[in-house]
Amino acid sequence: MSQAQKDRQESGSDRQADRPWLIRTYAGHSTAAASNALYRSNLAKGQTGLSVAFDLPTQTGYDSDHVLSRGEVGKVGVPVCHLGDMRALFKDIPLEQMNTSMTINATAPWLLALYIAVAEEQGADVSALQGTVQNDLIKEYLSRGTYVCPPAPSLKMIGDVAEYCYTHVPKWNPMNVCSYHLQEAGATPEQELAFALATAVAVLDELKPRVPAEDFPALCGRISFFVNAGIRFVTEMCKMRAFVDLWDEILLERYGVTDAKFRRFRYGVQVNSLGLTEQQPENNVYRILIEMLAVTLSKKARARAVQLPAWNEALGLPRPWDQQWSMRMQQIMAFETDLLEYDDLFDGNPAVDAKVEALKTGTRQELAGLDGMGGAIKAIDYMKAQLVTSNAERLGRIEAGETVVVGVNKYTQTEPSPLMSADGGIMTVDPATEAEQISRLTEWRAARDEAAVRSALAALREAAAMGQNIMPASIVAAKAGATTGEWAAQMRAVHGEYRGPTGVSPSPSNKTEGLDDLRAAVDQVSDKLGRRLAFLIGKPGLDGHSNGAEQIAYRARDCGMSITYDGIRLTPEELVSAAQEQGSHVVGLSILSGSHIPLVEELMQRMEAAGLTHIPVIVGGIIPDEDAKRLLAMGVARVYTPKDFELNTIMKDVITLAEPKAEAAE
Repeated sequence: MSQAQKDRQESGSDRQADRPWLIRTYAGHSTAAASNALYRSNLAKGQTGLSVAFDLPTQTGYDSDHVLSRGEVGKVGVPVCHLGDMRALFKDIPLEQMNTSMTINATAPWLLALYIAVAEEQGADVSALQGTVQNDLIKEYLSRGTYVCPPAPSLKMIGDVAEYCYTHVPKWNPMNVCSYHLQEAGATPEQELAFALATAVAVLDELKPRVPAEDFPALCGRISFFVNAGIRFVTEMCKMRAFVDLWDEILLERYGVTDAKFRRFRYGVQVNSLGLTEQQPENNVYRILIEMLAVTLSKKARARAVQLPAWNEALGLPRPWDQQWSMRMQQIMAFETDLLEYDDLFDGNPAVDAKVEALKTGTRQELAGLDGMGGAIKAIDYMKAQLVTSNAERLGRIEAGETVVVGVNKYTQTEPSPLMSADGGIMTVDPATEAEQISRLTEWRAARDEAAVRSALAALREAAAMGQNIMPASIVAAKAGATTGEWAAQMRAVHGEYRGPTGVSPSPSNKTEGLDDLRAAVDQVSDKLGRRLAFLIGKPGLDGHSNGAEQIAYRARDCGMSITYDGIRLTPEELVSAAQEQGSHVVGLSILSGSHIPLVEELMQRMEAAGLTHIPVIVGGIIPDEDAKRLLAMGVARVYTPKDFELNTIMKDVITLAEPKAEAAE
């Protein structure tokens, strides 16, 4: 008898151990070839599934040479412009044997079309492919911002992918209802549950008329979820148990799905990145481990796939070793501990049962309210405003010390971290990568059959305009050599552009507690200026992580400033024009994608050309110290990073910088 068998016998458990979850690492950067090398290396280290991160141009439907792509190529993921890039991404990786998760939403039909085309080139049986496209557009309007088209046609595209996969790629999960970014945007557990489930209901309502009634339960069974797990791991574990119960309830009572196997709540997870700290970043290792417990301890609500952030993601792009460390954390939990040898550890626990029931009650109330508004699509503005308010309250508790964050607002004395090596503890993408990617894109366009591309794109546009399923035409366009930007251009031509709600009303709220001194200072400076202090907050480039910009705008508004915040995806040219037209006294930029150097450089040049050098510019984002020095050398007045969490301190700086006398800004 082995020692493990003896241990199980002594513990009273001789049942067969459960299979571990899929172990993934969210990865992709620089180029398709570099990402391919990283994938093959991670698979050799024991990773059991691929999780592909795409760069922002790919996510938002722009080619690498588009004006909005400047500085964004290869920064937060891999650029995939065409079939050649997808071939390079999966070179020597047999797709028929893989379980591939692609974190892609607005351009999900296109990236899946490219994936299918490469699988066919490899000789794979397409019907045997396994994996997931996230394909959740509704959360893009609420939290992540990588949408292309308005909500209604986007919902139709979600349905196109699901309908196509059900028929042609039956083992593929055509949609991940993604609550991950809802929590990152400040959602309470009840909001996360309700907003995600409302999204799922909207998708199922879209799908139900598309398939025969007898096939609908199986289609329900292909819908999966992608969730977040925060540091309050008991609450998070209860949240997952509530998700299981509520999904079962919705499928049974609303849709009449009687087969229990089609009502299973299947989910993958990446644990919380929101709570990772720039200060004492080594502490993030413990945070990540604790957060993983929430989605692995309870067998009833255990994740099907887990990917963990790296300890240094609050600093910048993790290195391969950092990702390996997070993968080893999963492997130790799965293979060294006895977790998988036991039934659910929490069944019958009165404290857990009470918390789960409380979460379910709150979620049902929120869902009833969303139903009353006409469902998730019609309630987008409401949900966005709720998230911004919840996030403001969360940050307020941290600022006040009511929520303790170790190393940030308590226990801040520290020793230098030996993990911070000569490279700054992060990986940087060579700026030359963008030019090389654009060169490859130019060569691709020159070598393809232009007539075939034009014909395929015309057919794609016609299919979209006629309300047909766009997947078959997308696959034809992929094989013809069309690009990501060209595919998205057809969707924009048919369905139009869209700018999502910001969730920040320009009208001051009544939440002024603790702001009296700041409001008085704003009034005083406004009197000197001869009008209300005008603060322009902008997000240049394609970065859709708007939480920081929203909270700055929210607090500045409540301090009595006249704010302008028009949301995401603006060019430096547009922001400079706005500053000039509105007579802004301070310009604030938020950039979290790592593209701060080229975007700020362009903006400062345009400010000078427009004669606006008297307007101070401040910049916030995940900005390494060396980059901060470069920004200051360009003329930026202040640089803020995640360690600058006290918003009132930033407000004081804005007021000082807006003083009419130049010497007052020093």
